[in-house]
Amino acid sequence: MKNSTLKFILLISVLFNISILITVGYVYRKHNEYYMSGWKPNKERFNRFLVKELSLTPDQAKAIVEKRNILSNQITKDKQQIFQKRMELINALRADKPDMKVIHQDISEIRNMQEDIQNKIVAHILDEKTILNKAQQKKLFDLIQRVISNKADRRFGK
Repeated sequence: MKNSTLKFILLISVLFNISILITVGYVYRKHNEYYMSGWKPNKERFNRFLVKELSLTPDQAKAIVEKRNILSNQITKDKQQIFQKRMELINALRADKPDMKVIHQDISEIRNMQEDIQNKIVAHILDEKTILNKAQQKKLFDLIQRVISNKADRRFGK
């Protein structure tokens, strides 16, 4: 074969391989976008995903989306308060002679705020559970378990 023919075949092969890699990457990302570390979908996209994943009726979707939006707003405020308390803790640690009483109190308040968030989430999940039928409940808890497992795998190196 001529040199120019080989170069042309090589170019076609490289372009084909690049297009395959791009396609595989795109499909992988679309399939795993809600579980990827550091990537947070917007509320609308996540709500559409949840409606599809749980096969929600329009009434169920409306109720769950409303409840999720309320919870999300509450948790955002709670996280802001935790951030502020963490800054207070850092300032207490920064002092020349740190007051251990203040430090322990800040730690306790942060722990209580985090526990409050967990309690709100659990109450929300139980509230969502009442809206769903048994098959949807199974899908919801399977989804939660899958997300938690994926996060644990990334965090602890599986």
